[in-house]
Order: sequence, then C-alpha cells, then structure tokens
Amino acid sequence: MLEDVGAFSYVPKNDLENRAGRLCSLLAGAGVDFAVIIQNVDRFYFTGTMQKGVVIIPVDNDPLVFVEKGFERAEAETPFEIIPVKNDRQVRDILLGRNILPGKAGLELDVLPVNTFERTQRVVGFREYADISEFIRSVRMIKSSYEIDQLRQSGEMLSRVFEAAPKEIREGRTELEIEAVLVAKGRTIGHHGLMRMRGLNQEMVMMTVQAGFTGTVPTFLDAPITGSGVTPAIPQGSSFKRVERGIPVTIDYGGGYNGYITDETRTFVVGELKEIFRKPCETAREIIDETLRYARPGIDSTELFLRAQKMADDRGLADYFMGHGEGQVPFIGHGIGLEINELPILTGRHRRPLEEGMVFAFEPKFVLPGHGAVGIEIDCIVTANGIERLTSSPIDIVCL
Repeated sequence: MLEDVGAFSYVPKNDLENRAGRLCSLLAGAGVDFAVIIQNVDRFYFTGTMQKGVVIIPVDNDPLVFVEKGFERAEAETPFEIIPVKNDRQVRDILLGRNILPGKAGLELDVLPVNTFERTQRVVGFREYADISEFIRSVRMIKSSYEIDQLRQSGEMLSRVFEAAPKEIREGRTELEIEAVLVAKGRTIGHHGLMRMRGLNQEMVMMTVQAGFTGTVPTFLDAPITGSGVTPAIPQGSSFKRVERGIPVTIDYGGGYNGYITDETRTFVVGELKEIFRKPCETAREIIDETLRYARPGIDSTELFLRAQKMADDRGLADYFMGHGEGQVPFIGHGIGLEINELPILTGRHRRPLEEGMVFAFEPKFVLPGHGAVGIEIDCIVTANGIERLTSSPIDIVCL
C-alpha cells in the first residue's frame, strides 16, 4: 500500500462528505447547479485525490471524479465514484446521461486561465456559469479535527527544524548554507517538499534566511520579509550574505505534512543584539502576547490588525511595521492549510469575524532599511475559548 512508503493518511470519508455538503449548500443558495473543480488543490480537498482529471459536484449528489491518468491510485485515495475517461471530451456525454446538464456551472475563476475556462465551457457544454472561488475558500477556511491534526504534525516538523537552527547559525556562515542544512533536516523527517500558494504568479520557497540588509529588500512577493535570493529570476529567499555579529538572522520556514502547510518565523543573533533592533523585537513579542489574550470567536479580524498597528505606532515604529516604503504590506496574518494564503486574511479593511476552526499565521515584523529585519510568526487555531498556538516552539529571540 502507498501509505507504507511514506508518512501520511488518507482523508476520512466523512470529512470529504462534509466538505462537499457545505459547498453544495452555498451553490444551491446562489442558484448554481454543479461545481466544476479543476485546480489540483481544490480537487484534492473535495475528493482526497489529485490524479489528472476534473471533478463535478452536483448540488444534489456526491462528487463525480473523472480521471484521465492515475486511475488505480485515485481508486485507493477517494471514496467517491471514479469515472475513467480518455480525455475531458467524454465528460459532457456522461453529464447529459445523468441529467446534470443543462445547468448553471460554478468555476474557480480566481485560478483558471482564460483558455482553460473556454475549453472547459466548450467541452462540458454549459452556457450559464458563476464564480464560486469565494465559496470554495470559505469552506476551506474552517478546518476539521482531522485537518488540525495534520497541521499539528506539520507544526511538529517545523518545531524540530527550529530546534536544530541554533547549531547552524554562526558568524561568517551564509544564509544559503544555513538554509541547506535546515531544509534537509525537514525533508529527512518527511516534509512533502512544496509550498503551495493560490493565484497567478504566486510562488513560495520552503525557507528564507535573512542575515541583515537582505531582509529589507522588497520584491514582488506579498510578504514583509522576502530576502533577495540569488538571481532576478527567483527574486526571493536566502542569498550568499554572511551572518554578522549583533545583526538579527530571521528564519521563515514552512512545515509540510500530508499536504498541510505551517508557517512560522524566529529571530536569532550571534552575540549581543544591536540597539536599533531592540525596540522592534520587544514590540513584536508584545503584539503576539496581546493578540493571544484578546482574540476569540466573534472578534472581527480587522481588530487584530488595527490593534497591532496602533501598538507599533505608539512606539514610533509605524514606518517599519510589516515592511518599509514600497515593501510595506497591509496585513498581519493569513490563513494556512493546503495553501499558504488561505482565508482569513488579517487586514485593516476586510471584515471577517473569527470563527472556531480557523487556523492562521500571525506575523508582526519590522523592517529597518539599511540595517535588517526582526519579527515573530506563530500559527494560531481559533477555538471556542480563544486562540491556541499550533506549536509550542519558543518564540523569544535566541542569542548565540
């Protein structure tokens, strides 16, 4: 069996049924007759398999998993009906035979290229359609106990890598040398090897190490600390910059277990931290502590951002909070799960009450141009009683 090869479990049938049921309720309310699921991660989320094909979810029936390649593997991975097809042109006839067509289709228009959409419309044969991207993202936003368990195991992997980090950070060593050892550590304990991000041109490496001014370099990636990378072709991540005494080293790492991604950041320093970094470092910790005390179900997510922003402003750090200049980002947290940019997004504008079952990364960070960056990132579970950290990994700056 495949599970004997690696460390993973199949998605439970009741989880898959609940996910499809929640989506169908939203579809029915919007007058959509069936969902057409094409994106890899969405197909996996709703069926438990990512084998090549398309998934159709009728509002009044179980998902139909059309598979062009990998039939035997799909059969082991999903409890739903699998329909082998040679190509997507066969889908239309089957849907007509089951009275699913004609009808209004729902599609993931936030991620589908135009040519894929046009081919799907032509091949499947629907005339009316609607964008169901937000429905899918809102269903995925609330994690089941099974998903939280996968995230906890991903978090355990992350914690073990951070535990190994102090042995690898020393004066004169490059960011890339540190990253290489720590990423290898994660892979040897089962990291699945990818960081998935939703949207056009959204790319994310597994780890970034910044040791000074490289943490201040802005780039296309929508994140406060991205690193300079080693080439304009991949303008993010670790570089050949060497660790200096007194200058903070930030490590932003994503654990990856059974498809589920965790995302946390720690700060280290060789010797005594330079004075310019002390207040930002202390403020990041104060923001974390205040948020863990304050946040609970029903609190609007905008309040988490605005309260953190005010704390930074009160300490004279507003210009450096969550980046600097053109690199400043308008959020302090993001949902995590099968992708690293799931809902909720914690901004000052997009109102969304916290709900039990949300899981998000919370990352107060400060970027000091010409000097470096400091910050903390933790992963949080919204429970009935408040906020619970996903990991128990220490978050204080580590002096080496």
